[in-house]
Amino acid sequence: MAEALVPLLRRSCPENAGGYGGSYQVNLGDEEAIGLGGVELIRAAMRKAARQLGWRATTLGMIGTRHGTMVVVSDNRELPEEHRAVVEAAMNDKMRAALHKVWGEPGPVPVQRGSVPLMTQEFRAAIAQTSP
Repeated sequence: MAEALVPLLRRSCPENAGGYGGSYQVNLGDEEAIGLGGVELIRAAMRKAARQLGWRATTLGMIGTRHGTMVVVSDNRELPEEHRAVVEAAMNDKMRAALHKVWGEPGPVPVQRGSVPLMTQEFRAAIAQTSP
């Protein structure tokens, strides 16, 4: 599973950020997560994939949320100065998109790279390709 996740985690990093600032979240049905080995196995696979990319990763896994099972990994390395502005701008864009939705602002939602539903679909497709 970890090998299938490496390219997904790599793509979660902002463009031109040197591989820094990535994060990945999947929301699965509780039964689906159990079928994949459970939240701890999924978290372990995400940690392993993150280490392969050199991330200092933080992971979180919760089962039984209103979204089902939620598993998150994020890169928490110190940002080199040459990548700081790009990563911070990407974080601001994500926050702006989230607040736009929460506040119900009119108009199109700001472009957001890597939404959770998209990451969840990519995760399912990657895992399906590795299953016997």
